[in-house]
Amino acid sequence: MIELRPFARLGKSDHGWLKANFHFSFAEYRDPARVHWGALRVWNNDRIAPGTGFPPHPHRDMEIVTYVMKGAITHEDHLGNRGRTEAGQIQVMSAGQGIRHAEYNRESDETELFQIWVLPNREGVPARWETVPFPAEARDGRLVPLASGRGDAGAIPLHADASLRAGTLKAGQTLRQALAGKPAYLVPARGRVEVRGAGAAPVVANARDGVAVVDQEEIELVALEDSEIVLVETDRLN
Repeated sequence: MIELRPFARLGKSDHGWLKANFHFSFAEYRDPARVHWGALRVWNNDRIAPGTGFPPHPHRDMEIVTYVMKGAITHEDHLGNRGRTEAGQIQVMSAGQGIRHAEYNRESDETELFQIWVLPNREGVPARWETVPFPAEARDGRLVPLASGRGDAGAIPLHADASLRAGTLKAGQTLRQALAGKPAYLVPARGRVEVRGAGAAPVVANARDGVAVVDQEEIELVALEDSEIVLVETDRLN
């Protein structure tokens, strides 16, 4: 199955300083058909006004990945971690035993990001936060693991049966990504791509559309424009 989930039909919320779109049920948006995809629980597209942000709030037992598309986000938590993650980078937070954190847009312009939550494969792990710069050129023409619970070299570790990959394709480029039949969800951060698979009708995804995939040994991505792609692949939930 390959299912297109257009950005225009996603859940949404507008708080003035925060404009958010929800690929899965979150906050006031509820859709019983879209609660999770495998172990992927949340994929929010947040636009945060300059000089604003999320004040301190708690999390526990969740792996939270923030992928910044534009601007930067500044993180602070009760463990003493402080850091700035800018466009093209990710930050990973294991909420584990419990963490209280804040995120602010300290920039002069709007920040846009994906916030992605994955259900952990172990509860009660020590809480932690990490951010690492990844060379953009290393992602040209391929999907590189940036965060993974599968021992992928160079990726920030996750306490989850999942991997998050990102890459860029020039218009006309094609790549194939093995999935071994597992649930995967991809979103073009920018551009336009066609997603093809065996026995499934191809779909065309524009920037910020979601594509849910399952029961495919591999998929083929064809860039119809210069594109930046984020993909999360997880195990099925029991």
